[in-house]
Amino acid sequence: MSSSRTTVRQYWVAIRAMLIFTVVLGVGYTAILTGIGQLVLPWQSNGSLITVGGKVVGSALIGQSFTDKKGNALPEWFQSRPSAAGTGYDASASGGSNYGPENADLIKAVKERKAAIAKLDGVSPSSIPADALTGSASGLDPHISPEYALEQVTRVAGARNLSESAVKSLVESKIQLPDLGYLGEPRVNVVDLNIALASLKG
Repeated sequence: MSSSRTTVRQYWVAIRAMLIFTVVLGVGYTAILTGIGQLVLPWQSNGSLITVGGKVVGSALIGQSFTDKKGNALPEWFQSRPSAAGTGYDASASGGSNYGPENADLIKAVKERKAAIAKLDGVSPSSIPADALTGSASGLDPHISPEYALEQVTRVAGARNLSESAVKSLVESKIQLPDLGYLGEPRVNVVDLNIALASLKG
């Protein structure tokens, strides 16, 4: 009898501890952090959403593809880097291809991308930056290198009947420097760049 009472008591203590920690850590802690986030960093806490004319057009944290229904690059827009997340920039399927540098499929894909970009942008294949040919580990990276953005200037300017100097100046104004001056690399957010591009008159 004493043993069964001890067992019941232990179970009751465990259940009470679980309920208390669930309320304190699962509900209270989450509510406090959510509240702090909404007060201090509301834009970031709500997904870093980008709006144009009151309409959400994307997130500053997730890239987008600027292609037609067949996957062909639209020449009037700056292009993002390749994505292996689902059908491309699918936030529910974040991830890379996991191919190693000697994987035959990856080598083939890089060669095909290099040829397509060289033809589209009218540049030498050897001048194409690596980020234009390979996807990020998450498949969601919204940024490209300044080099890749500048490489696309001539094509975008021609497609929009804009001067190359105007488009180049726009790209240069959108270059984000490394965080704190040394974390990461200079980069350009493609969604933000294309939104600004749409406002240029050609």
